[in-house]
Amino acid sequence: MSIKSEIQKFKKILPKNVKLIAVSKTKPNEDILEAYVAGQLHFGENKAQEMSEKFVSLPPDIKWHFIGHLQTNKVKYITPFAHLIHSIDSIKLLGEVNKHAYKNQRIVDCLLQFHIATEETKFGLDLREAQSILDCDYFKTLLNIRIVGIMGMATLTDDKEMIRKEFRYLKNCFDELKAEFYPDTDSFKEISMGMTDDYQIAIEEGSTMIRIGSAIFGARNY
Repeated sequence: MSIKSEIQKFKKILPKNVKLIAVSKTKPNEDILEAYVAGQLHFGENKAQEMSEKFVSLPPDIKWHFIGHLQTNKVKYITPFAHLIHSIDSIKLLGEVNKHAYKNQRIVDCLLQFHIATEETKFGLDLREAQSILDCDYFKTLLNIRIVGIMGMATLTDDKEMIRKEFRYLKNCFDELKAEFYPDTDSFKEISMGMTDDYQIAIEEGSTMIRIGSAIFGARNY
């Protein structure tokens, strides 16, 4: 199967309200260009410097999504151009993104990352922590970022019911935050959940963005 045919397959099967993020981390520019020529504009990377190098050498209309754990000292590499940062897990990180967004005269869209899996290694907030971020006075001063939704990664398991439960929990967190903080804000609408092995369950549970790597590009290069 070619990259082009996989992109076309996803375009056919995905509901209109679900965006495909092609996870291009570790992949060469030629693979990204092949997906781009097939009509894919949204790409996900998890290393700030790798993403900034790709941004410089690939078509300017590509929309770059940062999907990895973001360290505060790497924020400066991606804020000039990032379309969406999926992995905000602290108010400190939000402040850093805001600072560099201000320097670049941009408003940067962000998702709050939730910890929904059983693995301790995954990063993210719980509902109470997310509420306290959105409720604090400091957050209200951050005028160069915009929270447009939330993100989460399910446990790596074959137990489909467990995955479904975790995605359902994330959707419930989204609904609570929407009702409490963004009832009249159309831009707060994204739920980034679902990857190659579990995207169908994620879509059934309300995902608006799926992050697909190996199903498009094949196994990862390390």
